[in-house]
Order: sequence, then C-alpha cells, then structure tokens
Amino acid sequence: MNLPFPLVETPEPMALERGRKLFAGNSDFLKGVVAMDGMPPADRMEVCFAGRSNVGKSSLINAITGRKALARTSNTPGRTQEINFFTLLESHYLVDLPGYGFAYAPKDIVKKWQILLKAYLSGRATLRRVFMLIDSRHGPKSVDEEIMALLGSAAVTFQVVLTKVDKPSKGDYSAVLEKTRKVLQNYPAAYPEIIATSSEKGTGLDTLRTTIATME
Repeated sequence: MNLPFPLVETPEPMALERGRKLFAGNSDFLKGVVAMDGMPPADRMEVCFAGRSNVGKSSLINAITGRKALARTSNTPGRTQEINFFTLLESHYLVDLPGYGFAYAPKDIVKKWQILLKAYLSGRATLRRVFMLIDSRHGPKSVDEEIMALLGSAAVTFQVVLTKVDKPSKGDYSAVLEKTRKVLQNYPAAYPEIIATSSEKGTGLDTLRTTIATME
C-alpha cells in the first residue's frame, strides 16, 4: 500500500553531489528584516524555514550549512524576532522566519511578527518553498495548521521537515508520522513528501540539501 506523504527516498548520487556542492560554498548572514521595506532584492531563488518556537530551525540551518553559529540558537522560545536572510553562494537565499506559537515577548511585538510573517509569505515572488519544521516528538499543532492554511491561501508550497527524529521512541515516532500524514491531507499546498531530520545526528541533512539544490 502506498502511504500518503511518504518520506523522501535517499537521493541519487548525482543529485547528492549537487546538494553537496551548493552547501560547500560560502553561506553568510545577510540581514535581519523587521519590515517589508527592508527586504533584500528578490533576485534569486529563496527557500524559508518556518516552525513553532524552539522546533530547531536555527540548529537545522547551522547543520545543513556546516556553520555552527550561522543562525543564532536559543533555549528561550520566541528569541528570533526578525526574518533572517542568509546567502547561499550567489544563487539562493535561506530564510529563517520568527518562531510562531508561544513566545516570551510583549503581545504588541508578537502581533508585529505575525503581520510581517503574513506579508512576507504572501508577497515574496521568489519564494519557492517553505520548509515547515515539525518536532517529531509532538507532531503538528493547531498553530501549525493555521500557518498551513495561510500558505494555502497565499498559494505557497510548503514541505514538512520533521526535526529531532533521534529523540522519540520508534513507536512514538510512527504515531507522529501517521498523525502528520493525516493532517497534511487537508492542505493542498503541502508538498507530497516529508523529510526526516536530526541536526544532532546528521540524519536527513544530505536529503534536505539535495532537495534545495535540485529545486526548479
């Protein structure tokens, strides 16, 4: 039986090499943006990473680029308050979105993040795909589904990336995977494959790099 939203299969060697080459080049922090008029020129392919606070976005960006401190990591949910742009060679932007969900910040600041997030997702012509990070210990929450619905209304494709897959037991992981697949069937903007990753163990990093490098 073919499962809906299967895990991405290990890429072919030639595709893996494209991913390796892209991420072997320079990755640098470009700027943090707090308003749409501060966005860098939309002159290259762009992929962004979205997820609840503390889902592991910054850790994953650091892991796939091989730069331990490229993106700032924090144990305090809601610490990333800007849309952070990183360059990947001269061909791509990697974008780290503010964590959504619970955030230890004043309500007016959180509201500003939400407005900026919606404006960015719906108004960035070069945004090719959103990688939506879901903690494999918990699965998708209602706030994740709110963002999925927003992406659908903005006609932006998103692909689920499960994080921290080394943490749950095999049984718990299987249950989360099943739950995630069921949720994704409600969202036409969902890309039909899931990527499973662990920043700590290196699981799935080559697959994610290759996915970005081979995106048309």
